Amino acid sequence: QVQLVESGGGLVQAGGSLRLSCAASGSIFNINAMGWYRQAPGKQRDWVAVILNGGYTNYLESVKGRFTISRDNAKKTVYLQMNSPKPEDTAVYYCTAGNRIFSWEYWGQGTQVTVSS
Repeated sequence: QVQLVESGGGLVQAGGSLRLSCAASGSIFNINAMGWYRQAPGKQRDWVAVILNGGYTNYLESVKGRFTISRDNAKKTVYLQMNSPKPEDTAVYYCTAGNRIFSWEYWGQGTQVTVSS
């Protein structure tokens, strides 16, 4: 079993910056992919960014050039650096992990990000 705990959410002004963290614990040896998703009120949960063990990353088109996903294997932590956020980025952000990309097995509890204009 793997536990994921997000932190770093909060209120940020548009154009500012915020860094989300996701700390993993438990049986992580089968985890090859991690990602961030978000869900705004009344909308479905959408993927934002993914990262594989080999370093491959991919992003939702609307966040490319503004958000950066990274990982610190020693700390078993994945980050989402959010630069120049926009009000439309407001959502609950969830960390996820799995053996294969988009075959997610574990989810964190979510952290709220609110971007003010």
